[in-house]
Amino acid sequence: MKILMVLTSHDQLGDTGNKTGFWLEEFAAPYYVFKDAGANITLASPKGGQPPLDPKSDDPDAQTDATRRFAEDADSKAQLANTLPLADVDADAFDAVFYPGGHGPLWDLAEDERSIELIEQFFAAQKPVAAVCHAPAVFRHVRAENGISLVAGKKVTGFSNSEEEAVGLTDVVPFLVEDMLQKNGGHYSKADDWQSHVVRDGLLITGQNPASSEGTAKVLLDALSG
Repeated sequence: MKILMVLTSHDQLGDTGNKTGFWLEEFAAPYYVFKDAGANITLASPKGGQPPLDPKSDDPDAQTDATRRFAEDADSKAQLANTLPLADVDADAFDAVFYPGGHGPLWDLAEDERSIELIEQFFAAQKPVAAVCHAPAVFRHVRAENGISLVAGKKVTGFSNSEEEAVGLTDVVPFLVEDMLQKNGGHYSKADDWQSHVVRDGLLITGQNPASSEGTAKVLLDALSG
């Protein structure tokens, strides 16, 4: 079982002067779900190398069992520091792909032509694709084989407008994940803010927020097992 995890390379939070990137929990929890299931994991990002970590996700109050495990895992930290450039990724080499969130993907992966192409290749090959929190942004320009938006008519979730408002970034982000998914024809649903909520529609698996990261990864494993 070979799983590709694609992280952001973007580290600027709009014009605020603050840093962003990937959210640690949304990487670490799925990473260990996959690793403990015996998966062979490849990490990639648009630019390759060390992806930027959202500094807020490294705050003491944001830590979980998975992030604490990662902090003590030298091999996994070395793997993260050497992500493969997306241009070098071959979709045929993997059984599934998972996109961790953080605000970074709103700027780069949502618009990245190679990422868009890879997602379309995974779906064409009947392979599951999962994204959590802000990472469903990666579906913004992805098309199904019939040419319409990939999420059109599908059940989806992602970081909610009310959660974005709660973190004070509604006017900073380039678009709102909830609004984009609905505009593209997705049947969006959500739980209460910060509660786990995972939605599967065939090969498409989405999670609402950081609390959904482990659950999203487990649903992806279920999809791989049949």
